[in-house]
Amino acid sequence: MKILLVCAGGMSTGLLMRKMEAYWAEQGQELEITAVGMTEYEEVYKNYDIILVGPQIGYRMAQIKADTNKPCDIIPSLDYAVANCPNIMKLAQKLYAQL
Repeated sequence: MKILLVCAGGMSTGLLMRKMEAYWAEQGQELEITAVGMTEYEEVYKNYDIILVGPQIGYRMAQIKADTNKPCDIIPSLDYAVANCPNIMKLAQKLYAQL
């Protein structure tokens, strides 16, 4: 699974990305994941299967979905804040099933 994480600047999502990589590896799942800021996603989204959006820019999800035509969703605020990787993995798998 190839996931693009999009947030305001890519910084906090970078922390989440590392935790997700570790969790996916523990689960024996293959994952390619990159975190980018809102200004960068249009340059790289074609290389990914799904897009997860940080809650701080959730209001931009409709634009991201229209621009990319990829399955995407907002990571729930609490899951994002505490890096609840099991819940985020369920969300990612749900989106991946839409391909």
